[in-house]
Amino acid sequence: MTDAVGSIWRNREIIKSFVVREIVGRYRGSFGGLLWSLINPLLMLAIYTFVFAVVFKARWSNAAPDGGVSFAVVLFAGLIVQAFFAECLTRAPRLLIEHANFVKKVVFPLEVLPIITVGVALFHAGISLIILFAALLFVGNPLHATVLLLPVVIAPFVLLTLGLTWFVGALGVYIRDIGQVIGLLTTMMLFLSPVFYPLSALPESLRGLVLFNPLTLPIEQLRNVLIWGRLPDWNALVAYYVLAFAMAFFGYWWFQRSRKGFADVL
Repeated sequence: MTDAVGSIWRNREIIKSFVVREIVGRYRGSFGGLLWSLINPLLMLAIYTFVFAVVFKARWSNAAPDGGVSFAVVLFAGLIVQAFFAECLTRAPRLLIEHANFVKKVVFPLEVLPIITVGVALFHAGISLIILFAALLFVGNPLHATVLLLPVVIAPFVLLTLGLTWFVGALGVYIRDIGQVIGLLTTMMLFLSPVFYPLSALPESLRGLVLFNPLTLPIEQLRNVLIWGRLPDWNALVAYYVLAFAMAFFGYWWFQRSRKGFADVL
């Protein structure tokens, strides 16, 4: 793991420049430019608010009495976590294939490519969080002091996602079908996580399955510190940190072990 940290530090300027290039390149040529990174989550929140507040009149179990707008905000918080995870994992299988020219350059640090992908996804998640903050204030929900714990809650999830991106990125070079599998898997994980429903709405027999989903704890903890003003579940968070470091270590080890054959396959 120290090798990974050292590589990130040595190549920090490469990572920074590539993240900026990826973000700018994604919106280059469009009329709105980078403004779309703000418009997209804003429109999605507006749609969720309309659908769940006006059409379904849905309520979260511990949301505000008026329920509708609060449900949309709670839902949006969960979708930020899921969207970050899905963006990283769905891009990972073709990451090295799309950058095959870098693979054949011995001097290029290939291990930074998954880090760049995670960095771009973090940018989009950050924009969505800004929209979420604004929505909370708009509906009259004050920002609690627990919001300061947001980095502590999100950090292990980002680390675990990076480990998975390293692993899937390397695996995608050798097994091209992995991209189709990942697409199905991320969709399944969306519905098997408490994005659209609270954990309390599930029967006891099914909660274990949902808790096994790596999206569940970050979603629940983010809502706790950001929306409900509650402290995180420290025991669960410590266990998640251990899992995240283990996944990051394994993902990086797998990537470095597999990279010797990248050029031959590509």
